[in-house]
Amino acid sequence: MLNILKPGDILRERYRILDMIGQGGMGSIYQAEDIRLEGRITAIKQIDTDLNNPSHDIAQTRLQFQREASTLARLDHPNLPKVSDYFTEDGRDFLVMDFVPGYDLRQVIDKANRNGEFLPERQVLDWAGQIMDALAYLHAQEPPVLHRDIKPGNIKVTPTGTIKLVDFGLVKVMSPDQTRTITIVQGRGTAYYTPLEQYGEDAGHTDGRSDLYSFGATLYHLLTNRPPIEAKQRFLTPSALIRPSEINNGVAERTERAVLWAMSMHPDDRPPHVQALRDAMLGHGRIPSRVFRAGLANARFGEDNGEEFETYLATGNIILAVIATILLAIAVVITLT
Repeated sequence: MLNILKPGDILRERYRILDMIGQGGMGSIYQAEDIRLEGRITAIKQIDTDLNNPSHDIAQTRLQFQREASTLARLDHPNLPKVSDYFTEDGRDFLVMDFVPGYDLRQVIDKANRNGEFLPERQVLDWAGQIMDALAYLHAQEPPVLHRDIKPGNIKVTPTGTIKLVDFGLVKVMSPDQTRTITIVQGRGTAYYTPLEQYGEDAGHTDGRSDLYSFGATLYHLLTNRPPIEAKQRFLTPSALIRPSEINNGVAERTERAVLWAMSMHPDDRPPHVQALRDAMLGHGRIPSRVFRAGLANARFGEDNGEEFETYLATGNIILAVIATILLAIAVVITLT
């Protein structure tokens, strides 16, 4: 059970708590001022590692926390908050990060819903490009770093319009042999955005494609103003997921298909890496022949170069025209006879 910090509490003789700004199953996040560096505001995450659990190896938990926190502290990317410090105090683990001003994308969606409107696709794709920049950077680390809890509430827009992917509470670092992952704390993420493989306690079944599922589910929510059906429900009822364009007819076919590709149920059916998804969504990359559409997961089209779907439609029209011509010819023959 977490000990909740109060405004005025001081950590490490340096950080004065100002307010709690977030709380969840994996810990609490506080806004704090750095009393050594006047004017500097930080975000401090207190991580709940459940050390009262008899099966918990406290020494191993501490070692994992230090290893993962040191990895985060080395990260430096414009779309990620900088981790500047980490420490353990009174048996509790803390991460100190840049405080990111602005609002999160969950708030953006709520506002759009209140106004009865959809977010412009161009704006969503701009945010998507920035998020993919951050994910590509994380996954390119040696060993790769996984976020594991991508969702609208963990993505902030700063006053300058820069996207920040925040909250590293569930972050993982892949082990050097790539066969398993090492975790700071166990967690499953948020159900709407969590791939099926992440529900298991064995961390070895997740990789960068798990982040891509969560990212795709986040884009689905941004484009439709509603979260997608949970993966476990989709497993039981494959046709349960509604295509984004059926909710918002302003969603382009290419965007829809890229989002649903990322949301494929099996990791092997998703984009193999961030760049493949970026090319499919924003560039001229190929989208596989399997088109992941709600209820039509096995629908197939030819390999595309950005015009595959239109080619399919054109082919279909030609076939219909040929059939119509044949029927007309038969009718003429019958009439003359």
